[in-house]
Amino acid sequence: MTETHVLPELKQIIGAMLFAAKGSVSPGDIRRCLKLVAEERGGPYKDFAEVTEKEVVAAMEALREQLREAHAGVHINEVASGYRMENDADCGPWLRQLLQKGRANRLSRPALETLAVIAYRQPATRGEIEAVRGVAVDQILRNLMELQLIRITGRSELPGRPWQFGTTQKFLEYFGLKDVKDLPGVEELRRMEAEQEARKSATKVEEPVMAPAEEETAKAEALEEAKPAPEAEDEDADDGDEDEYDDDEFEDDEEDEDDDGDDEDEEEGDDEEESGEKER
Repeated sequence: MTETHVLPELKQIIGAMLFAAKGSVSPGDIRRCLKLVAEERGGPYKDFAEVTEKEVVAAMEALREQLREAHAGVHINEVASGYRMENDADCGPWLRQLLQKGRANRLSRPALETLAVIAYRQPATRGEIEAVRGVAVDQILRNLMELQLIRITGRSELPGRPWQFGTTQKFLEYFGLKDVKDLPGVEELRRMEAEQEARKSATKVEEPVMAPAEEETAKAEALEEAKPAPEAEDEDADDGDEDEYDDDEFEDDEEDEDDDGDDEDEEEGDDEEESGEKER
């Protein structure tokens, strides 16, 4: 086997490293690797022993630009204080079919909420996380630790010295972040919430929100409008009296008719008795 005399360019070596690496690779990692190979093999490999991190970054940027122009389906992304070769997101459906993946693996909503509390408040204890979420998070913390998204960073000075949790480098790689400082800030979160509210209001017209004083005034005016007018009450009362009077007259007429009927029955009975006596 002949020794290789023609060495690849620095950007070729960097591209091969990123392709083979399982995670992100920092310029410092690349520089140390070049130095160790130069010490081990010697000869022409020593040409890369004096490469600086600045030269590594320059070669990395040149490779990123070439991949972008070539539309090769892969690109170099800067994550977790390093670089990683990734596939283009537009090629995802074909890759999932090739790798027999039904759908992309996603964290559940409770896990995401717990992870967000840790990311923004780290280091955070279990009690602090549960105070924010309002539910127990023991199992969720274990799952996140198994996924290597969080880790134990130490113990708190609180009574009982509970464990404190923080995010890992894999967390940055998972979400494509260069540093924890790249997490959306408060202002950006408010902007996102405002955009969501604007989209909701575009599909549904919301009722105007009144101040407490205006709301009480509106309630009082509504009650005033709901009250019946005094004239209407008097007219209703008069109508009621007339109805009662008419009913009384109707009842009296019925009583008179009943009395007349009784008198006629009594007279007929007396006539029958007289006729019977005459016959005898």
